[in-house]
Amino acid sequence: MPEKILTVHFYKTPSGNEPVREWLKLRTPEEKKAIGEDIKAVEYTWPVGYPQVVKMDKDLWEVRTDLPQGISRIFFTIWKKYMVLLHSIIKKTQKTPQQELVTAKKRRNQVMLGGI
Repeated sequence: MPEKILTVHFYKTPSGNEPVREWLKLRTPEEKKAIGEDIKAVEYTWPVGYPQVVKMDKDLWEVRTDLPQGISRIFFTIWKKYMVLLHSIIKKTQKTPQQELVTAKKRRNQVMLGGI
């Protein structure tokens, strides 16, 4: 098996919560498997482009997974050799809700300033 280019790390809030890990726990086994495969593809083949990964802002991307009820979007940043999973949503419309993007950018900024 090839070597990982990036290693996944879950963003931790100041209170110690891991929002993406908690969100993933709520998904069905089939959804977890599909999302996990897409994240793994990024770990082993970075950089990855559209349609699997979309750049949203400076140092901010989303990995997309098609699910029956919409598209899973996991926002991440790259810090050193880590793929830091910042925020996650199921998107049902074309446009990413502004508040979701604000949350992801805020967490990205915290990682860039203070590390993981």
